[in-house]
Amino acid sequence: MRSFKECVRLQTFFIKAAVVAPVHVLNQIIDAYSKNWFIHEARQLFDEMPERNVFTWNNMINGYIINNDLFEARGLFELATEKDTVSYNSIISGCTRNGCMEEAVDLFREMQANSIRMDEFTLTTMLNLAAKLSELSYGKQIQSFLVKTATSSGFLCSSIIDMYSKCGNLDDAVRLFGEMSEKDLVSTNAMVGAYFRNGQLQQGLKLFKEMDIHDTVSWNTVLSGYVLTGDPEKALEVFIDMAQSGVPQNGHTYGSILTLSASLKNVRLAKSVHACVLRNGLVSNSFITRGLIDVYCKCGNLKHAEFVAHEIPHENAYSITSLIVGHANRGNLYEASRVFDLLPEKNTVAWTALITGHLRLQQSDIALSLFREFQKKEATKTDELILISGLGACALQAAFEHGKQIHSYIIRKHIQVNEKIGNALLDMYSKCGNIRYAEEIFRKVMNRDLVLYNSMIAGYANHGREMDAINLFEEMIQEGKKPDEISFIAIFSACRHAGLVVEGENFFNCMVTDHGISPGLDHYACMIDLFGRSNCMDKAEDMIKNIPQEPDAIVLGAFLNACRINGKTKLAGVVEEKLLSLEADNGARYVQFANLYAAEGMWSEMGRIRGKMRGKEVKKFAGCSWIHVQDKLFTFTAGDSSCSEAQAVYATLESLNEEMKRVQFSCKVLEH
Repeated sequence: MRSFKECVRLQTFFIKAAVVAPVHVLNQIIDAYSKNWFIHEARQLFDEMPERNVFTWNNMINGYIINNDLFEARGLFELATEKDTVSYNSIISGCTRNGCMEEAVDLFREMQANSIRMDEFTLTTMLNLAAKLSELSYGKQIQSFLVKTATSSGFLCSSIIDMYSKCGNLDDAVRLFGEMSEKDLVSTNAMVGAYFRNGQLQQGLKLFKEMDIHDTVSWNTVLSGYVLTGDPEKALEVFIDMAQSGVPQNGHTYGSILTLSASLKNVRLAKSVHACVLRNGLVSNSFITRGLIDVYCKCGNLKHAEFVAHEIPHENAYSITSLIVGHANRGNLYEASRVFDLLPEKNTVAWTALITGHLRLQQSDIALSLFREFQKKEATKTDELILISGLGACALQAAFEHGKQIHSYIIRKHIQVNEKIGNALLDMYSKCGNIRYAEEIFRKVMNRDLVLYNSMIAGYANHGREMDAINLFEEMIQEGKKPDEISFIAIFSACRHAGLVVEGENFFNCMVTDHGISPGLDHYACMIDLFGRSNCMDKAEDMIKNIPQEPDAIVLGAFLNACRINGKTKLAGVVEEKLLSLEADNGARYVQFANLYAAEGMWSEMGRIRGKMRGKEVKKFAGCSWIHVQDKLFTFTAGDSSCSEAQAVYATLESLNEEMKRVQFSCKVLEH
């Protein structure tokens, strides 16, 4: 194989001589250009070739895969006039690396249907895919194929061991390793990794020490094992021992240490690794650059993250995606959107990061708009996380019809409704006002976890079905689920809506005595609200006095509301100074106090509060509501006339007012 410089000289020679180079020479030049990041020059040469063979197509497809451009690779693969094992291997491997699992499986089936020979690389790739998907049955089918065709090698055996361990079936991995007549370095490394991956650290370390030879993979396996099991001290010891042993470190070594740096938020360690990466010329490694960007983002050092992104020779989707996630997590959605728009091909991680970022800031309309855009442009790439984000946007905005459309998509695509998707659907239906649909989802999920129970109990509470909430709470305990802090907030919410004081007190006591949960401020706020709604002000006053920690604005707000309901103006005055100091910029609190004093005829006190409000230039945000009409969102605020349909809205309101007056008059006539 010629070097890059030799290939450039050779092409220059043929151009000057005005001679068409042989196909096999041009193939080598394309390969050299691709591997040195000159993909556009490679494509130009490919397009100018008067004659191509299967190797030409393979080199160009693989070139796009190397340069992280799966979109162009797929397009070229479809256009290829000749396809062989290498063609399919390249595109299947590219799909797997870019998270397009369904496409990889479809291509493998197509390969079988077209009677294309499968080699060791094909089968290893598919075993790795089965491991990524945790599809044990699929992995076993490939193993059966290997047995039937009498195909075996150290790499294939190691891939099967790896597949079993990643699917949580360590026993079969141990059995297969024990049955091997010759245990080479590759399969032994795989077995060490299997032990560490399944929490069997002692067995993994024992096997590692018994090995005659330790290569880079051996050390990396132990290093990553300690990183994954959360033992930073041991991981750093292995990293130092590896350096002292003289075994060369590679991208995976630095990747593990960067993961450790991110979990510890240790920017100093990350910078040390960054220096090693620069010194060893590994800055073009996409795996490492992604790790560097990720760790700098998690440490809050976005300038360094941007620097890494700009310094890499050719931007790759995964590195840029890490930068989008970093900006979104820090609330820098303008920057996240800017970087997102630069991506030539947007993956699901990038879409999910941007949508989740807007959801975190309660910008549900933008999040929902992005999700719809995603569905139109990236319909073949939908995964679990993006669906959960979309359902979350629908729940925040009470967009029932859009939520149903996502549910229909899940059914149509035969996506399994697991605990996470089930909880997102249940939460969406509950917050959109359809508790019956939420119940159906709850009953259909087979393996119900605590989160699902909590959501259903909260749903019942918010829809006024208090007894159903209490019965489900008791059913949850009978099923062996241990309630947490959120479980009790949900059940207290049910009690306060129905005024069930005795039941609420019983649950509060059993939370402490039976379940060992110390009440938090949210629990106290719920109980004070319950007492206030049930005219038990003595109990509310006793509770707020005996809270072991300093009450926050939520607790004081609940007590203020209790005072308002029960006409206890003097008690409200006790918390006024504290509450307004905690929420000095919350105009709604000032209005709440002013209205409370006005209701009792305390006009001077009301004026005093209004004066405070004016002095601090605090304003109460106007009430807001919205409605979806034909895929458009219309937002309304009190006194707003900026809506394009404002005239029609106010005309309809006036008509309704007149109708209500007419009905009221008719009722009075009938009474007489």
